[in-house]
Amino acid sequence: MSDLDTKPATATAAGAQVNPSTSKAASWFTHLASDLGRNGIFIALIVVVVLFSIMTDGILLRPQNISNLIVQNGYILVLAVGMVMVIIAGHIDLSVGSVAAFVGAVSGVFAVNWGLPWWLAIVLSLLVGALVGVWQGFWIAFVGIPAFIVTLAGMLIFRGLALAVLGNANIGSFPAEYRALGNGFLNNVFGEFELDPLTLGIAAIAVIALIVQQVRTRTGRAKYGQEVEPIVWFVTKLVLITVVIGLFSWALASYKGIPVTLIVLAVLVMVYGIVMNRTVFGRHIYAIGGNLHAAELSGIKTRNVSFWLFVNMGVLAALAGLIFTARLNLAGPKAGDGFELEAISAAFIGGAAVQGGVGTIGGAIIGGLIIGVLNNGMSIMGIGIEWQQAVKGLVLLLAVAFDVYNKRRSGGR
Repeated sequence: MSDLDTKPATATAAGAQVNPSTSKAASWFTHLASDLGRNGIFIALIVVVVLFSIMTDGILLRPQNISNLIVQNGYILVLAVGMVMVIIAGHIDLSVGSVAAFVGAVSGVFAVNWGLPWWLAIVLSLLVGALVGVWQGFWIAFVGIPAFIVTLAGMLIFRGLALAVLGNANIGSFPAEYRALGNGFLNNVFGEFELDPLTLGIAAIAVIALIVQQVRTRTGRAKYGQEVEPIVWFVTKLVLITVVIGLFSWALASYKGIPVTLIVLAVLVMVYGIVMNRTVFGRHIYAIGGNLHAAELSGIKTRNVSFWLFVNMGVLAALAGLIFTARLNLAGPKAGDGFELEAISAAFIGGAAVQGGVGTIGGAIIGGLIIGVLNNGMSIMGIGIEWQQAVKGLVLLLAVAFDVYNKRRSGGR
């Protein structure tokens, strides 16, 4: 047996010796730091929740308030899903609030004034949103007018059309099935229980699916010789995520069950997560935002991608308008005010890069939840709207400043 085989330490290329336990600990902390960096926005959400739960004497984390957080911010989260895709591609959309108001008004005409079936009113309203997206996408993608200008014009056009449709009056009330989109809950399917079994069952399925997916990903990386995180940290993360999902589902199950708005959001997050991470279209969006000219030279049909991005944004803006109208049971002239700012803030707070090419659907959702917790927590504390706006503006500024700092540190411009 050689001398190297009998030594308790391993020799490096430089001749120095490194204790295996020390190397293992260094690897563990390296993965920990890397994950904390990647998931900083999720940690920020937890910090904000803990902070406001303390400052509101636990009111923030009451089951009813947690359910209300989802219902009250659902339309912003829907807009954030579409907005982050637009921002990743290097564009911006300032018209989403006006489009939401316009489609909400049109849906009022369909469902209330004309008496169409609720489902037909919703389908026709989404088609109107798609047509709005076609209109704006045409000017942006094929005429070449910057998205900022086109959507700024759209903000004025569709706000004016919303007022014209409403005639400066309100439209209501809507059918019960329509209202369920913004206020409905999926509960008591198996009878009345103290804790809704359907909610707990869906949460259990979600946890199992998440664990299976994470284990398969880790196994696949190890199979191909790629570096994987230490098993202790891997298990710790899964336990923490399971606890968070469990507490969240318990809160919903002990109140009214799963909000319909949450079901819509879950479907959107899954579908668009797959689109952005596992489809050619999603990769093209990242490529266009990362370097437009390089994307064109590589054969990507950048105009078509931009066009369909804004068609998609029009549909999601329409859906947000329907959810907001259903929640209020009213289509009014003031609907949609400030929606575009909230959606843009959610995308940037969630990690989207100002220059494009960077961002995730999950990050935008977490960014929207941070804004929702800030709004809700400060309202519970009785803080005036003027200070709420100031705090949200400061949070947005710090989020973008952090993005700029990271790019400079990594050598980007």
